[in-house]
Amino acid sequence: MHNLILFGPPGAGKGTQAIKIAQKYNWKHISTGDILRAEVGQGTPLGLQVKAVMEAGHLVSDELLIEIIRSVFLKNEDAEGFVFDGFPRTLNQAHELDKLLCRLNHSVKQVLSLEVDEEELVKRLLKRAREQGRVDDTEEVIKNRLVQYHKHTKPLQQYYQDKGIYTEVYGVGGIDDIFESLCKAIRK
Repeated sequence: MHNLILFGPPGAGKGTQAIKIAQKYNWKHISTGDILRAEVGQGTPLGLQVKAVMEAGHLVSDELLIEIIRSVFLKNEDAEGFVFDGFPRTLNQAHELDKLLCRLNHSVKQVLSLEVDEEELVKRLLKRAREQGRVDDTEEVIKNRLVQYHKHTKPLQQYYQDKGIYTEVYGVGGIDDIFESLCKAIRK
């Protein structure tokens, strides 16, 4: 089983590319953000719990996210692989994910990081907010998410580099061009 983490800042294109990768390789796409937004949209108890946290641009508890991922793995035991989109975001989440995967006799095989400069990220996120009406993408929230990314998520780069499974991929250009770059990295 090939477990891949697609890494990068908010607006780097992780969601778009993760879906394309999952389709091409017949892997299961795991987007904790999409799962949580669906729960909020449906007004479930979980959704009500996380709504205020997400709208402020803060992170949901690690325990809850690991439980969501465990549930997805158990429901998809026949999957050929998983693409993690936007998770893990902290060193603690990375450690907890490693523990969970070990218990399930799996591991992270590869981490691909979409590298995009901050000016491009803000431009993309503001455009997405206009086009999709996403209330979680105001300029203030975007700036907070980027601060949170640099503070909490960027240290994962070293963690996965130390494991020898981290590769940077240039994340600017056409969607298909970026996808082809990611596929080349997966084939290595």
